[in-house]
Amino acid sequence: MAEKLRSLGLDVGTTTTQLILSELTVENKAGAFAVPQMQITNRKILYKSPVYFTPLLDESHVDGAAIREIVEKEYTQAGIDRTEIHTGAIIITGETSRKDNARRVLEELSGFAGDFVVATAGPDLESALAAKGAGAVQYSQDTGKTVLHMDIGGGTANLALVEKGRIVSTGCLNVGGRLIKRSNSGQITYISPVLKGRTHLAVGDTPSVKEIQELAGMLNEALEMAAGLRPATELLTHFLTREAAAPWKIPQAEVISFSGGVADCIQNPTGFFGDMGPELGAAIAGGRLCQGQYMLGTETIRATVIGAGSHSTQLSGSTVYYDHVDLPMQNLPVAVLTEWEQQDAHIIRQRIREKDAPIVVLAIPGYDAPHYHQITALADVIYEAVGNDPLFLCTPQDMAKALGHRLSLLRESHAPILCIDRLELSPDSFLDIGHPIGSALPVVIKTLILNQQ
Repeated sequence: MAEKLRSLGLDVGTTTTQLILSELTVENKAGAFAVPQMQITNRKILYKSPVYFTPLLDESHVDGAAIREIVEKEYTQAGIDRTEIHTGAIIITGETSRKDNARRVLEELSGFAGDFVVATAGPDLESALAAKGAGAVQYSQDTGKTVLHMDIGGGTANLALVEKGRIVSTGCLNVGGRLIKRSNSGQITYISPVLKGRTHLAVGDTPSVKEIQELAGMLNEALEMAAGLRPATELLTHFLTREAAAPWKIPQAEVISFSGGVADCIQNPTGFFGDMGPELGAAIAGGRLCQGQYMLGTETIRATVIGAGSHSTQLSGSTVYYDHVDLPMQNLPVAVLTEWEQQDAHIIRQRIREKDAPIVVLAIPGYDAPHYHQITALADVIYEAVGNDPLFLCTPQDMAKALGHRLSLLRESHAPILCIDRLELSPDSFLDIGHPIGSALPVVIKTLILNQQ
């Protein structure tokens, strides 16, 4: 029997803020006598808000109260109460994540929006959500082609390299259409700190069309370097953000895909939006990024919010074990262990201490098709390391239930224990876990990085 989940997506970006509501269909795809396999089989968008300009108190602070008013208004317009929201994501993206009160606004919005809505920011997650929301991941899966997706907004360009429907690498550049803001008369009212040393223009100047075009051309060159279409120089290094989980590897892509507000200016670089988005779109259209096979996403300006609302949640395996766990749980840091580290109690304790948190998720590789002696030996080591303290485990292998049962027999307390499988976690990730759906648990794997300049 299918179950329905209501999912929220709210994207507070450099230039715009928008919200969507989605319905996720969850079904058991296994046979009647097989282990359940809960899968999200359909994603349906129920409601899209208008696109708002992101409200700011000043250049350093997000207007959290105004964003709350937007959410309240759109909930009313959609005819839904926050108690009806099961999952989803609120993300602060681009230059907005650099505002001094960004983290506090995120936390307040998360509690206001629903019991299990992620509040998160970070270029790696944003890149993945945009690629999914724009349809680049689905296109790669359908065609088998390698796609480089670029989501270019007001403050950042989030990159995702997709091979056969799988995101294999992400990156982020401080490149966007709103690095400069201009008044209706053309006078510069704001210049992003990332342009320091890269332009002679200053607040109060009224630049010529040529000067804005030259600046847009420089930003486009950085994008072309990131795509491997021109030799990389220190220009690329300057604009690559420091927050990405790993250095950006120059891709070899067959197709380049675009989303974000600037994507709408690639084929139609007209209009004035108080920034340099049209000029950047024109530079991209006339440059190397559009000389080969390229496409606009099925969603452009809405790609990230659709990714947040429809693609942020995934399901664990169905062979899970948990006891005395108060769900939902949010922002659990992850300690990743290698195959040999999972066999050393001292290293396990060390990895937990390094996270300096009351609850840490141990991400262990486990074993392929483990036999009884491997599971009991692994449980013995983990128990030696953790004892009767709260224990949260995750493994990509289908062995969580057996491992959890063995650990529960060793433990002499009623402290929480949870073992889930079929998830792969990275060292800088955090985990959110929701109420059970059938025999599986809905989870969101995320980063909690707020960009700092």
